[in-house]
Amino acid sequence: MIRIKKKTKDEFTVKLEEKEYKVILDDKYWQELTGGKTSKEELIKNSFNFLLERESKESILSRFDLRIISRYFPEYEQEIKK
Repeated sequence: MIRIKKKTKDEFTVKLEEKEYKVILDDKYWQELTGGKTSKEELIKNSFNFLLERESKESILSRFDLRIISRYFPEYEQEIKK
Protein backbone atom coordinates (compact mmCIF):
# COMPACT_ATOMS: atom_id res chain seq x y z
CA MET A 1 0.00 0.00 0.00
CA ILE A 2 1.27 3.45 -0.95
CA ARG A 3 0.86 6.12 1.75
CA ILE A 4 1.54 9.76 0.94
CA LYS A 5 2.01 12.58 3.43
CA LYS A 6 2.32 16.22 2.43
CA LYS A 7 5.34 17.87 4.10
CA THR A 8 5.28 21.26 2.33
CA LYS A 9 3.46 22.63 -0.72
CA ASP A 10 5.87 20.83 -3.04
CA GLU A 11 7.42 18.08 -0.89
CA PHE A 12 5.86 14.75 0.02
CA THR A 13 6.85 11.66 1.95
CA VAL A 14 5.83 8.40 0.32
CA LYS A 15 5.80 5.18 2.32
CA LEU A 16 5.73 1.86 0.55
CA GLU A 17 5.88 -0.98 3.04
CA GLU A 18 9.10 -0.36 4.99
CA LYS A 19 10.63 1.98 2.38
CA GLU A 20 10.29 5.75 2.54
CA TYR A 21 10.80 8.22 -0.28
CA LYS A 22 10.95 12.01 -0.52
CA VAL A 23 9.24 13.35 -3.63
CA ILE A 24 9.20 16.89 -5.01
CA LEU A 25 6.27 17.99 -7.18
CA ASP A 26 5.92 21.65 -8.12
CA ASP A 27 2.62 23.23 -9.17
CA LYS A 28 3.69 23.85 -12.77
CA TYR A 29 4.50 20.19 -13.46
CA TRP A 30 1.39 19.02 -11.60
CA GLN A 31 -0.78 21.30 -13.76
CA GLU A 32 1.04 20.19 -16.91
CA LEU A 33 0.33 16.51 -16.20
CA THR A 34 -3.16 16.72 -14.69
CA GLY A 35 -4.66 20.07 -15.62
CA GLY A 36 -5.53 20.29 -11.93
CA LYS A 37 -8.10 17.51 -12.32
CA THR A 38 -6.49 15.26 -9.67
CA SER A 39 -4.66 16.04 -6.45
CA LYS A 40 -0.90 16.08 -6.18
CA GLU A 41 -1.17 13.05 -3.91
CA GLU A 42 -3.14 11.13 -6.55
CA LEU A 43 -0.56 12.01 -9.21
CA ILE A 44 2.26 10.80 -6.96
CA LYS A 45 0.38 7.58 -6.22
CA ASN A 46 -0.23 6.97 -9.93
CA SER A 47 3.43 7.74 -10.63
CA PHE A 48 4.58 5.19 -8.06
CA ASN A 49 2.25 2.59 -9.57
CA PHE A 50 3.78 3.41 -12.96
CA LEU A 51 7.29 2.95 -11.55
CA LEU A 52 6.44 -0.28 -9.73
CA GLU A 53 5.17 -1.81 -12.98
CA ARG A 54 8.65 -1.25 -14.41
CA GLU A 55 11.08 -1.71 -11.51
CA SER A 56 11.35 -2.93 -7.94
CA LYS A 57 10.73 -0.62 -4.99
CA GLU A 58 14.43 -0.97 -4.12
CA SER A 59 15.37 0.51 -7.51
CA ILE A 60 13.32 3.68 -7.00
CA LEU A 61 15.42 6.63 -5.87
CA SER A 62 14.88 7.53 -2.21
CA ARG A 63 14.63 11.25 -3.04
CA PHE A 64 13.64 12.67 -6.40
CA ASP A 65 11.70 15.29 -8.30
CA LEU A 66 8.77 13.76 -10.19
CA ARG A 67 10.09 15.37 -13.39
CA ILE A 68 13.03 12.96 -13.43
CA ILE A 69 10.84 9.92 -14.17
CA SER A 70 10.56 10.83 -17.85
CA ARG A 71 14.36 10.75 -18.17
CA TYR A 72 14.32 7.05 -17.31
CA PHE A 73 10.95 6.25 -18.87
CA PRO A 74 10.19 8.48 -21.88
CA GLU A 75 6.61 7.18 -22.03
CA TYR A 76 5.86 8.37 -18.47
CA GLU A 77 4.18 11.70 -19.25
CA GLN A 78 1.95 10.24 -21.96
CA GLU A 79 0.94 7.30 -19.78
CA ILE A 80 0.28 9.34 -16.65
CA LYS A 81 -1.92 11.85 -18.51
CA LYS A 82 -4.36 9.05 -19.46
